[in-house]
Amino acid sequence: MAGIMDSVEMPKLSENQKSFAGIPEAIFLEEIDSFMAKPENEENCEKVLQRLDEQHSKYRFMAFNLEARRRKLKSQIPDLQRSLEMIDVLRKETEERETQFLLSDQVFIKTIVPPTDTVCLWLGANVMLEYPLDEAEILLKQNMTSAIANLKTVEHDQDFLRDQITTTEVNMARVYNWGVKKRQAAGKNAATNNSS
Repeated sequence: MAGIMDSVEMPKLSENQKSFAGIPEAIFLEEIDSFMAKPENEENCEKVLQRLDEQHSKYRFMAFNLEARRRKLKSQIPDLQRSLEMIDVLRKETEERETQFLLSDQVFIKTIVPPTDTVCLWLGANVMLEYPLDEAEILLKQNMTSAIANLKTVEHDQDFLRDQITTTEVNMARVYNWGVKKRQAAGKNAATNNSS
């Protein structure tokens, strides 16, 4: 399966795009004093921290959704691989074959499978269609390629999102520290004014 994963290219991002899901980029606050002096921040540490915490929560929500999507794709790829392998088995069969299949949880039933040149595939939403083996193989390979490409884009977005979460956490720490220093300086100024 590693060979299949390597053979599928990740789609290219457009020039100014950094994620496939349109995740907004967190800007690193290099000059904290000039950032806090901006009119929208009003040198209000709590207001800025609340905004950054909201952004952090949104990033965490996106990370949760991307992880769920990645898990789904990770389980879908082996299923597609097994389906492709089964098509190869059906293609090679020339005689009837006795086998067992899963009827429900822990319940198997014996059956005889005659040689066939068609297979039924679940397409989702309670839809099953019968395909000739060649068409089924083409469809499954397209689905496999699509699933692998989607997995690669999701993993790319997860990496990008981890960076944005880290940047936001660093920004929150820097704003908090700025607020602490400002309060300490205000406390020293108040102590100096009271003693004079």
